[in-house]
Amino acid sequence: MSPSHPLLRIGGPALFVLLWSTGFVGAKYGLPYAEPFTFLALRLAVAAALLAGLALALRSARPARPAQYGHAALVGVLLHAGYLGGVFYGISLGVPAGVSAVVVSLQPVLVAVLAARLLGERASARQWAGLLLGVAGVALVVGPGVVSAGSTAPLPVTGVLACVVALAAGTAGTLYQKRHGDTVPLVWGTAVQYAAASALLLAIALATEDLTIRWTGEFVAAFVWLVVVLSLGAVLLLLLLLRHGTAAGVSSLYYLVPPATAVEAYLLFGERLSAVSLAGIAVTTVGVALVVAPGAPP
Repeated sequence: MSPSHPLLRIGGPALFVLLWSTGFVGAKYGLPYAEPFTFLALRLAVAAALLAGLALALRSARPARPAQYGHAALVGVLLHAGYLGGVFYGISLGVPAGVSAVVVSLQPVLVAVLAARLLGERASARQWAGLLLGVAGVALVVGPGVVSAGSTAPLPVTGVLACVVALAAGTAGTLYQKRHGDTVPLVWGTAVQYAAASALLLAIALATEDLTIRWTGEFVAAFVWLVVVLSLGAVLLLLLLLRHGTAAGVSSLYYLVPPATAVEAYLLFGERLSAVSLAGIAVTTVGVALVVAPGAPP
């Protein structure tokens, strides 16, 4: 089945959105039993080992040049250590899963604008309007009117800033992967990404945490889900979609993640967003749509 087949064009992105949205829920389940950087370092180390074993079993091509290892390692630091580390840290400080998903959903807006700049194209007035709407939408979501999981306490500032760091790292990682990652073998390249990210996260955990994990049933279930479904299934699917699509087009899938995450968080945790938050989701979605929607034909 070719990458242009309708089933892959529709089913692949839909499956990615569904899988990716569960990552926020998995983090919420697992973080009460492990500190965020310890959790992530272990998760990515196990994923790297599993992928390396899979690559050996499949006799997958290895990166041919040292530069390819460097490209994969940098993408890993940005896309996994920076993005996931920021999201996990934010959620561990009390940011609701739905809110963290909304903050990082600005990524397609930033990717679309920056990708146009990097390719020497000028962003249209419509795209700039979408960027401003997206920023306004996130401001509504994380403003004083937002309540955390039914509490009247405001969102933790440090946690929100961690999600903003995740947004910046995810944007940079997506752009770098699209520019330099297409020639890197998929399976071995992803294993290198995970190994590099795990090493950095372990160093952070050693400096800031005590590496304690409580191996409860909930933690094990969350850990297995995040390793197998997210780190293997969803991330490989993301890299495959990037290989066959544009950075802005693939990144636009992120704007579908917050509604899916909000539904999952409501069903599993009883998290509720205020009317202001729901309005922010709507404004952010409109802003992203303005940026990534195809322009009028000549």
